[in-house]
Amino acid sequence: MRFSVFFLLLSLSTFSQVEYPKDYFRPPLDIPMQLSGNFGELRPNHFHAGFDLKTQQKEGLNVYAVADGYVSRIKISTFGNGKAIYINHPNGYTSVYGHLKIANGEIEKYIKNTHYKEKNFEIEMFLKPDEMVVKKGQIIAFSGNTGSSEGPHLHFEFRDSKTEFVINPMLFGYDKYTKDTKKPTVSSVFVYPLDSKTTVNRAKRPLLLNVSLQKDGTYLSEKVVANGIIGFGVSTYDTDDVSFNNNGVYKVQSFYNGKPNFGYEFNTYSFDEMRYINALVDYSRYKKMQQRVQKLFMKKPYNLSIIKTDENKGTLQVSPNLASVYRIEVSDFFGNKKTISIPIQYDLLPTLISKEPIESNYFIKANKDSNFALENMSVFFPAGTFYDDFEFNFAVKNDTLFLHEDTVPAHTNFTITIEDTKSSEAQKEKMFIGRIEGKKINYNPTYRKDNIFNTKVKILGKYALVSDTVAPKISIASPIEGKWISGQKTLQVSIDDELSGIKSYNGYLNGKWILMEYDNKTRKLTHYFEDGIVAEGGNDLKVVVTDNVGNSTTFETRFFRNQKK
Repeated sequence: MRFSVFFLLLSLSTFSQVEYPKDYFRPPLDIPMQLSGNFGELRPNHFHAGFDLKTQQKEGLNVYAVADGYVSRIKISTFGNGKAIYINHPNGYTSVYGHLKIANGEIEKYIKNTHYKEKNFEIEMFLKPDEMVVKKGQIIAFSGNTGSSEGPHLHFEFRDSKTEFVINPMLFGYDKYTKDTKKPTVSSVFVYPLDSKTTVNRAKRPLLLNVSLQKDGTYLSEKVVANGIIGFGVSTYDTDDVSFNNNGVYKVQSFYNGKPNFGYEFNTYSFDEMRYINALVDYSRYKKMQQRVQKLFMKKPYNLSIIKTDENKGTLQVSPNLASVYRIEVSDFFGNKKTISIPIQYDLLPTLISKEPIESNYFIKANKDSNFALENMSVFFPAGTFYDDFEFNFAVKNDTLFLHEDTVPAHTNFTITIEDTKSSEAQKEKMFIGRIEGKKINYNPTYRKDNIFNTKVKILGKYALVSDTVAPKISIASPIEGKWISGQKTLQVSIDDELSGIKSYNGYLNGKWILMEYDNKTRKLTHYFEDGIVAEGGNDLKVVVTDNVGNSTTFETRFFRNQKK
Protein backbone atom coordinates (compact mmCIF):
# COMPACT_ATOMS: atom_id res chain seq x y z
CA MET A 1 0.00 0.00 0.00
CA ARG A 2 2.83 2.38 0.87
CA PHE A 3 4.34 1.79 -2.58
CA SER A 4 1.04 2.61 -4.33
CA VAL A 5 0.56 5.78 -2.29
CA PHE A 6 4.10 6.82 -3.20
CA PHE A 7 3.38 6.59 -6.91
CA LEU A 8 0.08 8.40 -6.48
CA LEU A 9 1.92 11.30 -4.91
CA LEU A 10 4.56 11.04 -7.64
CA SER A 11 1.91 11.30 -10.35
CA LEU A 12 0.15 14.23 -8.70
CA SER A 13 3.40 16.14 -8.24
CA THR A 14 4.47 15.36 -11.78
CA PHE A 15 1.34 16.59 -13.54
CA SER A 16 0.11 19.37 -11.23
CA GLN A 17 1.49 22.86 -11.75
CA VAL A 18 0.90 26.48 -10.84
CA GLU A 19 -1.71 28.34 -12.87
CA TYR A 20 0.14 31.09 -14.71
CA PRO A 21 -1.61 34.02 -16.46
CA LYS A 22 -2.07 33.12 -20.14
CA ASP A 23 -3.08 36.48 -21.64
CA TYR A 24 -1.26 38.97 -19.44
CA PHE A 25 1.98 39.30 -21.43
CA ARG A 26 2.51 40.26 -25.07
CA PRO A 27 5.44 39.12 -27.25
CA PRO A 28 8.70 41.07 -26.78
CA LEU A 29 9.11 41.41 -30.57
CA ASP A 30 6.63 42.35 -33.29
CA ILE A 31 7.81 39.68 -35.76
CA PRO A 32 6.60 36.05 -35.83
CA MET A 33 8.07 34.07 -32.96
CA GLN A 34 10.79 31.64 -33.95
CA LEU A 35 12.89 29.83 -31.37
CA SER A 36 16.58 29.15 -31.83
CA GLY A 37 16.68 27.93 -28.22
CA ASN A 38 13.94 26.93 -25.78
CA PHE A 39 13.49 26.68 -22.04
CA GLY A 40 15.45 23.91 -20.33
CA GLU A 41 17.61 23.24 -23.36
CA LEU A 42 20.89 21.54 -22.45
CA ARG A 43 23.83 23.92 -22.49
CA PRO A 44 27.42 23.64 -21.17
CA ASN A 45 27.15 23.53 -17.36
CA HIS A 46 23.57 24.85 -17.27
CA PHE A 47 20.01 24.53 -18.47
CA HIS A 48 18.81 27.34 -20.73
CA ALA A 49 16.81 29.79 -18.64
CA GLY A 50 14.41 31.12 -21.28
CA PHE A 51 13.77 31.55 -24.99
CA ASP A 52 16.27 32.54 -27.66
CA LEU A 53 14.12 34.41 -30.18
CA LYS A 54 15.33 34.80 -33.76
CA THR A 55 15.66 38.39 -35.00
CA GLN A 56 15.89 37.71 -38.76
CA GLN A 57 19.69 37.48 -38.51
CA LYS A 58 19.98 41.21 -37.85
CA GLU A 59 20.25 43.70 -35.01
CA GLY A 60 18.16 46.74 -34.18
CA LEU A 61 14.64 45.28 -33.97
CA ASN A 62 12.25 46.94 -31.52
CA VAL A 63 12.11 45.19 -28.16
CA TYR A 64 8.88 45.81 -26.23
CA ALA A 65 7.94 45.64 -22.56
CA VAL A 66 5.65 42.60 -22.39
CA ALA A 67 3.46 44.20 -19.69
CA ASP A 68 3.25 47.22 -17.40
CA GLY A 69 5.92 47.41 -14.73
CA TYR A 70 9.19 49.08 -13.83
CA VAL A 71 12.81 48.52 -14.78
CA SER A 72 14.18 46.81 -11.67
CA ARG A 73 17.67 45.91 -12.86
CA ILE A 74 20.05 46.68 -15.69
CA LYS A 75 23.23 44.74 -16.26
CA ILE A 76 25.90 45.48 -18.86
CA SER A 77 28.46 42.70 -19.24
CA THR A 78 30.97 41.56 -21.85
CA PHE A 79 29.81 37.97 -21.36
CA GLY A 80 26.56 36.17 -20.46
CA ASN A 81 23.48 38.13 -21.52
CA GLY A 82 25.54 41.16 -22.53
CA LYS A 83 23.30 44.20 -22.26
CA ALA A 84 20.24 43.09 -20.29
CA ILE A 85 17.12 44.76 -18.90
CA TYR A 86 14.88 43.33 -16.15
CA ILE A 87 11.27 44.50 -15.68
CA ASN A 88 9.25 43.70 -12.56
CA HIS A 89 5.52 43.37 -13.15
CA PRO A 90 2.68 43.92 -10.64
CA ASN A 91 1.58 40.26 -10.85
CA GLY A 92 4.80 39.03 -9.21
CA TYR A 93 6.85 38.09 -12.27
CA THR A 94 9.97 39.57 -13.85
CA SER A 95 10.67 39.63 -17.58
CA VAL A 96 14.29 39.63 -18.80
CA TYR A 97 15.64 40.85 -22.15
CA GLY A 98 19.24 39.99 -23.08
CA HIS A 99 21.91 40.47 -25.78
CA LEU A 100 20.50 43.94 -26.47
CA LYS A 101 22.26 46.36 -28.79
CA ILE A 102 21.16 49.50 -27.00
CA ALA A 103 18.36 50.61 -24.68
CA ASN A 104 15.78 53.18 -25.73
CA GLY A 105 14.97 56.70 -24.56
CA GLU A 106 15.23 57.44 -20.85
CA ILE A 107 16.54 53.95 -20.10
CA GLU A 108 19.54 54.47 -22.39
CA LYS A 109 20.18 57.93 -20.88
CA TYR A 110 20.17 56.37 -17.42
CA ILE A 111 22.60 53.67 -18.53
CA LYS A 112 24.92 56.13 -20.24
CA ASN A 113 24.99 58.43 -17.19
CA THR A 114 25.86 55.45 -14.98
CA HIS A 115 28.71 54.43 -17.28
CA TYR A 116 30.27 57.87 -16.92
CA LYS A 117 29.52 58.09 -13.22
CA GLU A 118 31.21 54.77 -12.47
CA LYS A 119 33.79 55.15 -15.28
CA ASN A 120 33.23 51.55 -16.34
CA PHE A 121 31.61 49.71 -19.24
CA GLU A 122 30.57 46.74 -17.13
CA ILE A 123 27.93 47.99 -14.70
CA GLU A 124 24.93 46.68 -12.79
CA MET A 125 22.09 48.85 -11.49
CA PHE A 126 19.15 48.05 -9.22
CA LEU A 127 16.27 50.51 -9.48
CA LYS A 128 13.35 51.33 -7.18
CA PRO A 129 9.73 50.88 -8.34
CA ASP A 130 9.18 54.59 -9.00
CA GLU A 131 12.46 55.28 -10.86
CA MET A 132 11.80 53.83 -14.33
CA VAL A 133 8.13 52.94 -14.96
CA VAL A 134 7.28 51.31 -18.31
CA LYS A 135 4.03 50.48 -20.07
CA LYS A 136 3.01 47.38 -21.95
CA GLY A 137 4.07 47.72 -25.57
CA GLN A 138 6.66 50.43 -24.85
CA ILE A 139 9.89 50.13 -26.81
CA ILE A 140 12.53 49.58 -24.13
CA ALA A 141 15.50 48.59 -26.31
CA PHE A 142 16.73 47.30 -29.65
CA SER A 143 17.85 43.73 -30.28
CA GLY A 144 21.52 42.95 -30.64
CA ASN A 145 24.32 40.43 -30.34
CA THR A 146 26.11 41.48 -27.14
CA GLY A 147 27.64 39.23 -24.48
CA SER A 148 28.12 35.54 -25.19
CA SER A 149 25.61 35.53 -28.05
CA GLU A 150 26.74 33.54 -31.09
CA GLY A 151 24.58 35.55 -33.46
CA PRO A 152 21.87 38.24 -33.39
CA HIS A 153 18.89 37.19 -31.28
CA LEU A 154 16.89 38.17 -28.20
CA HIS A 155 17.25 36.16 -25.02
CA PHE A 156 13.92 36.37 -23.22
CA GLU A 157 12.92 34.84 -19.90
CA PHE A 158 10.53 35.00 -16.98
CA ARG A 159 11.39 34.78 -13.30
CA ASP A 160 9.42 34.73 -10.08
CA SER A 161 10.21 38.18 -8.68
CA LYS A 162 10.58 36.93 -5.09
CA THR A 163 12.33 33.57 -5.51
CA GLU A 164 14.24 34.30 -8.75
CA PHE A 165 13.19 30.88 -10.07
CA VAL A 166 13.12 30.91 -13.87
CA ILE A 167 9.85 29.87 -15.50
CA ASN A 168 9.08 28.39 -18.90
CA PRO A 169 7.55 31.20 -21.03
CA MET A 170 5.23 28.63 -22.64
CA LEU A 171 3.33 28.51 -19.33
CA PHE A 172 2.36 32.17 -19.86
CA GLY A 173 0.56 31.44 -23.11
CA TYR A 174 3.46 31.87 -25.52
CA ASP A 175 2.64 28.49 -27.07
CA LYS A 176 -0.06 30.25 -29.11
CA TYR A 177 2.61 32.18 -31.02
CA THR A 178 4.20 29.12 -32.60
CA LYS A 179 3.20 25.80 -34.17
CA ASP A 180 4.55 22.39 -33.36
CA THR A 181 3.08 19.19 -34.74
CA LYS A 182 6.32 17.23 -34.77
CA LYS A 183 7.27 14.52 -32.33
CA PRO A 184 10.62 14.83 -30.57
CA THR A 185 13.53 12.89 -32.02
CA VAL A 186 15.25 10.22 -29.93
CA SER A 187 18.57 9.77 -31.66
CA SER A 188 19.92 7.07 -29.32
CA VAL A 189 19.03 4.90 -26.33
CA PHE A 190 21.67 3.55 -23.95
CA VAL A 191 21.62 0.93 -21.21
CA TYR A 192 24.06 1.21 -18.29
CA PRO A 193 25.32 -1.54 -15.96
CA LEU A 194 25.47 0.27 -12.62
CA ASP A 195 27.80 -1.90 -10.58
CA SER A 196 30.81 -4.12 -11.16
CA LYS A 197 28.77 -7.34 -10.92
CA THR A 198 26.17 -6.41 -13.54
CA THR A 199 26.34 -7.60 -17.14
CA VAL A 200 24.10 -6.19 -19.90
CA ASN A 201 23.92 -7.99 -23.25
CA ARG A 202 27.18 -9.72 -22.28
CA ALA A 203 28.91 -6.38 -21.61
CA LYS A 204 30.05 -4.57 -18.49
CA ARG A 205 29.97 -1.12 -20.09
CA PRO A 206 27.21 1.19 -21.44
CA LEU A 207 25.70 -0.05 -24.70
CA LEU A 208 23.82 1.61 -27.53
CA LEU A 209 20.54 -0.19 -28.19
CA ASN A 210 19.05 -0.83 -31.62
CA VAL A 211 15.57 0.68 -31.93
CA SER A 212 12.99 0.04 -34.69
CA LEU A 213 9.73 1.76 -35.69
CA GLN A 214 6.52 -0.21 -35.13
CA LYS A 215 3.22 -0.11 -37.07
CA ASP A 216 1.48 1.86 -34.32
CA GLY A 217 4.08 4.65 -34.49
CA THR A 218 5.91 3.64 -31.32
CA TYR A 219 9.46 2.29 -31.19
CA LEU A 220 10.72 -1.06 -29.93
CA SER A 221 14.24 -1.64 -28.68
CA GLU A 222 16.21 -4.83 -28.97
CA LYS A 223 15.89 -7.02 -25.89
CA VAL A 224 18.06 -6.20 -22.90
CA VAL A 225 19.43 -9.35 -21.27
CA ALA A 226 20.92 -8.48 -17.93
CA ASN A 227 21.54 -9.36 -14.32
CA GLY A 228 21.99 -6.96 -11.43
CA ILE A 229 21.33 -3.20 -11.40
CA ILE A 230 20.85 -1.26 -14.64
CA GLY A 231 19.71 2.16 -15.84
CA PHE A 232 18.84 3.83 -19.13
CA GLY A 233 19.61 7.07 -20.94
CA VAL A 234 18.42 8.88 -24.07
CA SER A 235 19.85 11.41 -26.46
CA THR A 236 16.93 13.49 -27.69
CA TYR A 237 15.90 16.84 -29.16
CA ASP A 238 12.79 18.59 -30.43
CA THR A 239 11.90 20.61 -33.52
CA ASP A 240 8.82 22.69 -34.34
CA ASP A 241 7.09 23.65 -37.58
CA VAL A 242 8.55 27.15 -37.95
CA SER A 243 12.05 27.42 -36.48
CA PHE A 244 13.89 24.39 -37.90
CA ASN A 245 16.25 24.28 -34.91
CA ASN A 246 17.14 21.27 -32.77
CA ASN A 247 15.93 22.42 -29.36
CA GLY A 248 15.49 20.74 -26.01
CA VAL A 249 12.58 18.46 -25.09
CA TYR A 250 10.02 19.50 -22.51
CA LYS A 251 9.34 16.25 -20.69
CA VAL A 252 10.89 12.82 -20.23
CA GLN A 253 9.15 10.06 -18.29
CA SER A 254 10.13 6.43 -17.83
CA PHE A 255 7.99 3.51 -16.65
CA TYR A 256 8.96 0.11 -15.31
CA ASN A 257 6.26 -2.49 -15.80
CA GLY A 258 3.73 0.30 -16.26
CA LYS A 259 4.65 2.31 -13.16
CA PRO A 260 6.51 5.64 -13.38
CA ASN A 261 10.03 5.39 -11.98
CA PHE A 262 11.87 8.49 -13.23
CA GLY A 263 10.93 11.72 -14.99
CA TYR A 264 11.29 15.44 -15.33
CA GLU A 265 9.65 18.33 -17.11
CA PHE A 266 11.03 21.81 -17.65
CA ASN A 267 8.57 24.17 -15.96
CA THR A 268 10.62 26.05 -13.38
CA TYR A 269 13.87 25.75 -11.44
CA SER A 270 16.42 27.89 -9.64
CA PHE A 271 19.81 29.15 -10.77
CA ASP A 272 21.36 27.18 -7.89
CA GLU A 273 20.25 24.00 -9.67
CA MET A 274 21.73 24.82 -13.07
CA ARG A 275 24.98 22.91 -12.64
CA TYR A 276 23.10 19.69 -11.90
CA ILE A 277 22.91 19.33 -15.67
CA ASN A 278 26.32 17.66 -15.34
CA ALA A 279 24.75 15.00 -13.10
CA LEU A 280 21.75 14.53 -15.36
CA VAL A 281 23.78 13.88 -18.51
CA ASP A 282 26.45 11.28 -19.13
CA TYR A 283 29.24 13.81 -18.60
CA SER A 284 32.07 11.53 -19.68
CA ARG A 285 30.41 10.74 -23.00
CA TYR A 286 29.66 14.42 -23.55
CA LYS A 287 33.27 15.42 -22.97
CA LYS A 288 34.68 12.64 -25.11
CA MET A 289 32.12 12.58 -27.94
CA GLN A 290 30.08 15.83 -27.61
CA GLN A 291 26.93 13.74 -27.24
CA ARG A 292 24.50 14.62 -24.45
CA VAL A 293 22.80 11.50 -23.11
CA GLN A 294 20.19 12.30 -20.47
CA LYS A 295 20.36 9.65 -17.75
CA LEU A 296 17.06 8.30 -16.47
CA PHE A 297 18.47 7.26 -13.10
CA MET A 298 20.54 8.51 -10.17
CA LYS A 299 23.40 6.42 -8.83
CA LYS A 300 23.36 8.80 -5.88
CA PRO A 301 20.57 11.33 -5.23
CA TYR A 302 21.12 14.98 -6.15
CA ASN A 303 18.85 17.96 -5.58
CA LEU A 304 17.48 18.82 -9.00
CA SER A 305 13.90 19.82 -8.26
CA ILE A 306 12.48 19.02 -11.71
CA ILE A 307 13.14 15.30 -11.20
CA LYS A 308 10.37 13.07 -9.85
CA THR A 309 11.48 9.54 -9.10
CA ASP A 310 10.67 6.38 -7.21
CA GLU A 311 12.47 4.99 -4.19
CA ASN A 312 15.05 3.29 -6.43
CA LYS A 313 15.94 6.61 -8.12
CA GLY A 314 15.21 5.18 -11.56
CA THR A 315 17.59 2.22 -11.26
CA LEU A 316 16.28 -1.27 -12.03
CA GLN A 317 17.09 -4.54 -10.28
CA VAL A 318 16.82 -7.25 -12.91
CA SER A 319 15.67 -10.41 -11.15
CA PRO A 320 15.32 -14.09 -12.20
CA ASN A 321 11.99 -15.42 -13.45
CA LEU A 322 10.67 -11.93 -14.20
CA ALA A 323 10.22 -10.65 -17.75
CA SER A 324 9.90 -6.87 -17.63
CA VAL A 325 9.18 -3.97 -19.92
CA TYR A 326 10.75 -0.55 -19.59
CA ARG A 327 9.11 2.37 -21.42
CA ILE A 328 10.43 5.83 -22.21
CA GLU A 329 8.16 8.69 -23.22
CA VAL A 330 9.69 11.90 -24.59
CA SER A 331 7.31 14.84 -25.11
CA ASP A 332 7.33 18.46 -26.21
CA PHE A 333 5.19 21.20 -24.68
CA PHE A 334 2.47 20.64 -27.29
CA GLY A 335 1.92 17.01 -26.33
CA ASN A 336 3.71 15.43 -29.27
CA LYS A 337 5.20 12.25 -27.86
CA LYS A 338 7.78 9.64 -28.83
CA THR A 339 7.51 6.25 -27.07
CA ILE A 340 10.22 3.57 -26.87
CA SER A 341 9.57 0.17 -25.28
CA ILE A 342 12.47 -1.95 -24.06
CA PRO A 343 11.94 -5.62 -23.11
CA ILE A 344 14.16 -6.82 -20.26
CA GLN A 345 15.08 -10.40 -19.44
CA TYR A 346 17.23 -11.89 -16.70
CA ASP A 347 20.05 -14.21 -17.65
CA LEU A 348 23.56 -15.05 -16.48
CA LEU A 349 25.50 -14.97 -19.71
CA PRO A 350 29.30 -14.93 -19.90
CA THR A 351 30.87 -11.50 -20.34
CA LEU A 352 32.27 -10.74 -23.80
CA ILE A 353 32.92 -7.02 -23.38
CA SER A 354 34.71 -6.10 -20.18
CA LYS A 355 34.56 -2.84 -18.30
CA GLU A 356 36.50 0.07 -19.82
CA PRO A 357 39.96 0.07 -18.22
CA ILE A 358 40.67 2.97 -15.88
CA GLU A 359 44.19 3.98 -14.94
CA SER A 360 44.06 5.41 -11.45
CA ASN A 361 46.06 5.45 -8.27
CA TYR A 362 43.48 6.84 -5.84
CA PHE A 363 39.79 6.63 -5.03
CA ILE A 364 37.44 9.48 -4.14
CA LYS A 365 34.33 9.09 -2.00
CA ALA A 366 31.96 11.89 -2.95
CA ASN A 367 30.60 12.40 0.57
CA LYS A 368 34.01 12.80 2.23
CA ASP A 369 36.76 15.44 2.16
CA SER A 370 39.75 14.42 0.03
CA ASN A 371 43.24 15.91 0.04
CA PHE A 372 46.11 14.91 -2.24
CA ALA A 373 49.67 16.26 -2.25
CA LEU A 374 52.89 15.57 -4.15
CA GLU A 375 56.07 17.63 -4.22
CA ASN A 376 55.03 21.31 -4.16
CA MET A 377 51.45 20.83 -5.32
CA SER A 378 48.22 19.79 -3.64
CA VAL A 379 44.47 19.72 -4.17
CA PHE A 380 41.61 19.71 -1.67
CA PHE A 381 38.14 18.42 -2.55
CA PRO A 382 35.49 19.25 0.07
CA ALA A 383 32.78 16.67 0.68
CA GLY A 384 30.09 17.06 -1.97
CA THR A 385 32.42 18.30 -4.70
CA PHE A 386 31.45 15.34 -6.89
CA TYR A 387 28.17 13.54 -7.51
CA ASP A 388 29.51 9.98 -7.37
CA ASP A 389 32.46 8.01 -6.04
CA PHE A 390 35.14 7.36 -8.65
CA GLU A 391 38.65 6.11 -9.30
CA PHE A 392 40.90 9.16 -9.36
CA ASN A 393 44.20 9.75 -11.14
CA PHE A 394 46.58 12.19 -9.44
CA ALA A 395 50.17 13.02 -10.34
CA VAL A 396 52.81 15.77 -10.59
CA LYS A 397 55.15 15.69 -13.59
CA ASN A 398 57.41 18.39 -15.02
CA ASP A 399 55.93 21.10 -12.79
CA THR A 400 52.42 20.19 -13.95
CA LEU A 401 49.58 18.99 -11.74
CA PHE A 402 47.52 16.18 -13.26
CA LEU A 403 44.03 15.99 -11.79
CA HIS A 404 42.45 13.05 -13.56
CA GLU A 405 40.82 14.44 -16.71
CA ASP A 406 37.72 16.49 -17.44
CA THR A 407 35.44 13.45 -17.71
CA VAL A 408 34.09 13.64 -14.15
CA PRO A 409 31.99 16.72 -13.28
CA ALA A 410 32.57 18.80 -10.17
CA HIS A 411 29.55 20.54 -8.66
CA THR A 412 31.38 22.93 -6.35
CA ASN A 413 34.77 24.60 -6.15
CA PHE A 414 37.86 22.75 -5.07
CA THR A 415 41.22 24.30 -4.12
CA ILE A 416 44.56 23.91 -5.87
CA THR A 417 47.72 24.99 -4.02
CA ILE A 418 51.18 25.38 -5.54
CA GLU A 419 54.32 26.48 -3.70
CA ASP A 420 57.14 28.30 -5.51
CA THR A 421 60.43 28.83 -3.64
CA LYS A 422 62.59 29.36 -6.72
CA SER A 423 61.22 32.47 -8.42
CA SER A 424 62.01 36.05 -7.40
CA GLU A 425 59.40 38.36 -5.92
CA ALA A 426 59.15 40.23 -9.21
CA GLN A 427 58.58 36.97 -11.09
CA LYS A 428 55.90 35.79 -8.65
CA GLU A 429 53.91 38.98 -9.19
CA LYS A 430 53.38 37.91 -12.81
CA MET A 431 52.28 34.34 -12.06
CA PHE A 432 48.92 32.61 -11.91
CA ILE A 433 47.61 29.05 -11.78
CA GLY A 434 46.40 28.17 -15.24
CA ARG A 435 44.49 25.20 -16.62
CA ILE A 436 46.29 23.66 -19.59
CA GLU A 437 44.00 22.53 -22.40
CA GLY A 438 46.13 21.41 -25.36
CA LYS A 439 48.11 24.48 -26.40
CA LYS A 440 45.65 26.79 -24.66
CA ILE A 441 46.16 28.12 -21.12
CA ASN A 442 43.06 29.25 -19.24
CA TYR A 443 43.47 31.92 -16.57
CA ASN A 444 42.11 31.31 -13.07
CA PRO A 445 41.91 34.05 -10.42
CA THR A 446 44.92 33.28 -8.22
CA TYR A 447 45.67 34.40 -4.67
CA ARG A 448 49.22 34.50 -3.32
CA LYS A 449 50.69 34.74 0.15
CA ASP A 450 54.49 34.71 0.14
CA ASN A 451 55.44 31.53 -1.78
CA ILE A 452 51.99 29.94 -1.77
CA PHE A 453 49.58 30.26 -4.72
CA ASN A 454 45.92 29.23 -4.42
CA THR A 455 43.00 29.08 -6.81
CA LYS A 456 39.45 27.70 -6.66
CA VAL A 457 38.20 25.87 -9.76
CA LYS A 458 35.44 23.47 -10.87
CA ILE A 459 37.12 21.55 -13.68
CA LEU A 460 39.49 18.58 -13.47
CA GLY A 461 42.48 18.46 -15.78
CA LYS A 462 46.06 19.75 -16.00
CA TYR A 463 47.20 22.77 -13.98
CA ALA A 464 50.49 24.60 -13.64
CA LEU A 465 52.00 27.82 -12.36
CA VAL A 466 52.20 30.11 -15.39
CA SER A 467 54.20 33.29 -15.88
CA ASP A 468 52.81 36.14 -17.97
CA THR A 469 55.24 38.97 -18.68
CA VAL A 470 53.78 40.05 -22.01
CA ALA A 471 51.65 43.19 -22.04
CA PRO A 472 48.32 43.36 -23.92
CA LYS A 473 48.25 44.48 -27.55
CA ILE A 474 46.40 47.56 -28.80
CA SER A 475 46.00 48.31 -32.49
CA ILE A 476 43.89 50.41 -34.83
CA ALA A 477 42.84 49.20 -38.26
CA SER A 478 43.05 52.62 -39.93
CA PRO A 479 45.60 54.97 -38.35
CA ILE A 480 44.15 58.37 -37.45
CA GLU A 481 47.30 60.13 -36.26
CA GLY A 482 47.16 63.74 -37.48
CA LYS A 483 44.03 63.10 -39.58
CA TRP A 484 40.62 64.79 -39.76
CA ILE A 485 37.92 62.20 -39.03
CA SER A 486 34.86 64.45 -38.98
CA GLY A 487 32.79 61.94 -40.92
CA GLN A 488 33.25 59.06 -38.45
CA LYS A 489 30.55 58.24 -35.92
CA THR A 490 32.80 56.02 -33.83
CA LEU A 491 36.35 55.53 -32.66
CA GLN A 492 37.49 51.91 -32.61
CA VAL A 493 40.62 50.05 -31.49
CA SER A 494 41.40 46.34 -31.20
CA ILE A 495 42.79 44.86 -27.99
CA ASP A 496 44.12 41.42 -27.16
CA ASP A 497 46.03 39.48 -24.51
CA GLU A 498 47.30 36.01 -25.28
CA LEU A 499 47.84 34.59 -21.79
CA SER A 500 46.22 35.83 -18.57
CA GLY A 501 43.53 37.82 -20.38
CA ILE A 502 42.27 41.38 -20.20
CA LYS A 503 41.23 42.70 -16.80
CA SER A 504 40.54 46.38 -17.50
CA TYR A 505 40.39 48.89 -20.34
CA ASN A 506 40.01 52.66 -20.17
CA GLY A 507 39.91 55.37 -22.80
CA TYR A 508 40.51 59.10 -22.44
CA LEU A 509 39.88 62.04 -24.74
CA ASN A 510 41.80 65.15 -23.82
CA GLY A 511 42.27 63.76 -20.32
CA LYS A 512 38.55 62.93 -19.79
CA TRP A 513 37.40 59.34 -19.32
CA ILE A 514 35.26 58.11 -22.22
CA LEU A 515 32.99 55.12 -22.54
CA MET A 516 34.50 52.43 -24.74
CA GLU A 517 32.21 49.43 -25.26
CA TYR A 518 34.00 46.10 -25.38
CA ASP A 519 32.90 43.27 -27.69
CA ASN A 520 34.66 40.10 -26.51
CA LYS A 521 33.87 38.30 -29.79
CA THR A 522 35.64 40.83 -32.01
CA ARG A 523 37.98 42.06 -29.24
CA LYS A 524 37.22 45.66 -30.16
CA LEU A 525 36.67 48.77 -28.08
CA THR A 526 34.24 51.28 -29.55
CA HIS A 527 33.57 54.89 -28.54
CA TYR A 528 30.56 56.71 -29.94
CA PHE A 529 31.20 60.39 -30.67
CA GLU A 530 27.56 61.14 -29.88
CA ASP A 531 28.55 60.98 -26.19
CA GLY A 532 29.69 64.57 -26.69
CA ILE A 533 33.19 64.31 -25.20
CA VAL A 534 35.11 64.99 -28.42
CA ALA A 535 36.33 68.58 -28.90
CA GLU A 536 36.36 70.83 -31.92
CA GLY A 537 39.70 70.61 -33.70
CA GLY A 538 42.52 68.62 -32.12
CA ASN A 539 41.87 65.67 -29.79
CA ASP A 540 44.28 63.52 -27.83
CA LEU A 541 43.24 59.89 -27.43
CA LYS A 542 44.74 57.60 -24.82
CA VAL A 543 43.74 53.95 -24.28
CA VAL A 544 45.12 51.94 -21.35
CA VAL A 545 44.66 48.14 -21.24
CA THR A 546 45.77 45.95 -18.32
CA ASP A 547 45.85 42.16 -18.08
CA ASN A 548 45.05 39.96 -15.07
CA VAL A 549 48.59 40.00 -13.67
CA GLY A 550 49.16 43.73 -14.02
CA ASN A 551 50.93 44.04 -17.38
CA SER A 552 49.75 47.25 -19.01
CA THR A 553 49.86 48.85 -22.46
CA THR A 554 49.12 52.47 -23.37
CA PHE A 555 48.11 53.57 -26.86
CA GLU A 556 48.16 57.28 -27.72
CA THR A 557 47.32 59.22 -30.86
CA ARG A 558 46.09 62.66 -31.91
CA PHE A 559 43.33 63.36 -34.42
CA PHE A 560 41.20 66.29 -35.59
CA ARG A 561 37.46 66.66 -35.87
CA ASN A 562 35.07 69.31 -37.12
CA GLN A 563 31.96 69.28 -34.94
CA LYS A 564 30.13 71.97 -36.89
CA LYS A 565 27.25 70.85 -39.11
